[in-house]
Amino acid sequence: MKGIGQHRIFLGVWTVLSICGSLLLSSPRVRGYICGPGAIFLFDVHAAPVQENGMKLTILVDNNTLIDRYFLAEPGISLYIEEGGKRILFDVGYSDVFIRNAQKMKIDLRMLDYVVLSHGHLDHTWGLDPLVRLYAEADLEHLVHHRPTILAHPLAFTAKKSSRGEEIGSMISQDSLSRHFPVNLSAAPVWLTENLLYLGAIERKTGFEGKGRVGTVVKPDGEEPDYVQDDTALVYKSHRGLVIITGCSHSGICNIVEQAKKLCREEKVIDIVGGLHLLNPSDEQLRGTLEYLGKLGSDSMHACHCTDLRSKIALSKVVNIKEVGVGLTLEYD
Repeated sequence: MKGIGQHRIFLGVWTVLSICGSLLLSSPRVRGYICGPGAIFLFDVHAAPVQENGMKLTILVDNNTLIDRYFLAEPGISLYIEEGGKRILFDVGYSDVFIRNAQKMKIDLRMLDYVVLSHGHLDHTWGLDPLVRLYAEADLEHLVHHRPTILAHPLAFTAKKSSRGEEIGSMISQDSLSRHFPVNLSAAPVWLTENLLYLGAIERKTGFEGKGRVGTVVKPDGEEPDYVQDDTALVYKSHRGLVIITGCSHSGICNIVEQAKKLCREEKVIDIVGGLHLLNPSDEQLRGTLEYLGKLGSDSMHACHCTDLRSKIALSKVVNIKEVGVGLTLEYD
């Protein structure tokens, strides 16, 4: 009888501990537990709560890393953004480097609200495959996770080829991706939070940018020149002015800024972060860009990724160019 009583007590304690563990697992700060006699062992606890006031932006992938910050770099871009209680991943780079760097930075990419793609090129979308695996493995290991919505232009997943015939578009189709995440393809602007806006299709007004073709788009009835009509960007509306966040700016950085100003009804721009697609630009494009940005009068510019040295040197004469690299964190009120 004594043995039976002890066994019942043990089962009772085990049940209570299991229930407690399940309740703990429902917390957004705990992703697992091991329950044993007299103890619950927690593991894989989340980092600090998401940013509620202001925007925090961290460079997960860029062509460069910061000195004395031992992360990985690649010719691509991926930015992690916290704003208004939401977690947003802007572009996913070329490989799994954004995941590896995020892990070292203690950023949990399993709890994203949105993944926004600036356009469909390989250096911005080929990280989708490792992202799918990250969430699939979270399912298999019963880790707490939140499946983000993928947000991009309707043309982002069209097949793309370089001038040499190489595949340079997303390796994952829209249909395949939609089996893993909700997908929202929108040419219209979308407010992600009260102050963070996805710009949608960019209206191309200037005569000196957004005109270059990048390979071809493959359609059922053949191929046609690709002017990267799927290019888009984000803008954050801070108390002091706008922060423009770009991937490659194929549509033209000046066009992007103009659209952000129009949609936000705000003229002041305090920062531009991202690629400007100034890679051996024509004299006309560089001259027009310098004139526009000089008049814009932003407080600073964090030009990176597809912005070459010649262009940065020229930009430094009209704007306050800042250092950029993997590991850089920027905060705005």
